[in-house]
Amino acid sequence: MSTELDPDNTRPPRPRVSTGVLPSIAEVTALLEEAHERYLHLDEGDVADYIPSLGEADPSLFGISVCGVNGGISSVGDALREFSIQSISKVFVFALVCQHSGHDAVSRLVGVNSTGLPFNSVMAVELNGGNPMNPLVNAGALATTSLVPGADADEKWAFIKQGLSAFAGRPLELDQATYESETATNQRNMAIARLLQSYGRMNFDPLVTTEVYTKQCSLLVSARDLAIMAATLACGGVNPVTGLRVVDARVARDTLSVMATAGLYELSGDWLFEVGIPAKSGVSGGIVAVSPGKGGLGTYSPRLDPAGNSVRGQRTARFLSTALGLDIFAS
Repeated sequence: MSTELDPDNTRPPRPRVSTGVLPSIAEVTALLEEAHERYLHLDEGDVADYIPSLGEADPSLFGISVCGVNGGISSVGDALREFSIQSISKVFVFALVCQHSGHDAVSRLVGVNSTGLPFNSVMAVELNGGNPMNPLVNAGALATTSLVPGADADEKWAFIKQGLSAFAGRPLELDQATYESETATNQRNMAIARLLQSYGRMNFDPLVTTEVYTKQCSLLVSARDLAIMAATLACGGVNPVTGLRVVDARVARDTLSVMATAGLYELSGDWLFEVGIPAKSGVSGGIVAVSPGKGGLGTYSPRLDPAGNSVRGQRTARFLSTALGLDIFAS
């Protein structure tokens, strides 16, 4: 993440503190429109062309959405445009597995510490004696997906699809083209799964687990969906739109703590220092961020920095963290 405050517009927004509630819908929408206007013409970064289907994304797309814990939603730009959830799925599968298997079991198998290395690092596994370290890098996500309940791939996939749909408050669908594209290029993930198996860190067949993991990354969401999913964590596991409890409050708390320490991979420290809220990025261009007790932010813009994080999304999150009082340290 860039540590520059705002290279295109140095006037910072009026700061708010993290206590209290979000401003009115009208004020939130006005701030979203201001953020969209600030960064709409920012053309830094590139789409993730190492995955053929993601390389076809329109780099001009840009959507922002905020959902409060009261269920109020504000959206601007391409906030309803669907894209594959990619690594953001790791957050919510981790929460579902924690709900099913418990805090201690997941902590023992997967771990919760940052690797300090890229998200698809094999070296990180080897340097830590086979420990995948945290559920938000590929190794940890594969270990987490191996814990998903089910006797076969179909049962595991049904559990994940139903669970992520509950977070979003609507049925989510698989992007078949993205799934097929990633299946043809996921040899590295298969190798990581095999390596984890050799260390006793896989709870299910590694190739079946990789298949299910690839599917979970290919679910279609929008920035609006991400905002609602984030707000569900902000609301202690209750979806503020549907009113249904998805996970327990303790699980939401555990998920947010992992997002804070590892959600932006090796740049997670920079993110927490500059933005101050738990978040997770995906290489399709999405970012999901959570302000506990206040609400959630979802952004979509396909242009990525070298670490795989949306450039516009990062700038937008920093602006709105200050303007909406989302920063958990600014209290």
